[in-house]
Amino acid sequence: VTNGYMTIEALQLLCDAGLDAVNVDIKGDAEAVWKYCGADVEKVWRNCVEFKKRGVHVEITTLVIPGVNDDEDCLRGIASRIRRDLGENTPWHVTQYYPAYKALEYKLYPKRTPVEILEKAWKIGHDEGLNYVYIGNVPGHDKENTYCPKCSKLLIKRYIFSIIEYNLNPDNTCPKCGEKIPIIGGYRRSPPTF
Repeated sequence: VTNGYMTIEALQLLCDAGLDAVNVDIKGDAEAVWKYCGADVEKVWRNCVEFKKRGVHVEITTLVIPGVNDDEDCLRGIASRIRRDLGENTPWHVTQYYPAYKALEYKLYPKRTPVEILEKAWKIGHDEGLNYVYIGNVPGHDKENTYCPKCSKLLIKRYIFSIIEYNLNPDNTCPKCGEKIPIIGGYRRSPPTF
């Protein structure tokens, strides 16, 4: 997990060291990122593309904060940019914010992001053509699961970070329609360790 704000040289060093997957936090549109982070979000987007060009698996996370980055234009802009620059199979995690540390000092929303806003973001992601949009930080929500983009079969059921069900074929295809699901690796259930 990274904020993605680095030089191309630093990015290359990470790739040379063996980085094979990255989850980049896209915090909002240019205005929100500049206002709250003092950073240029275009450099973060550039780095997402550069990671992908180098064969690194890229996922995007957006912590959805009411009043900061929850408006439809901002969310639609992020979703469409993911599809355009990284592809329709790039996972987008829209996660629930909850106030902590200096959140109130910065006059951020004083409560958790309402689930309805996350569901709106999830729908926007799908409307923009993304196949794998997830709601995060809401344990037990059905949108933390992976569904087949072709037939909607439940493929991976999750609870927070745990896999509860794994329904993919060994070759990572959907058992119902045969759609190839772009997941790296496989799943092997192992007993808990104490």
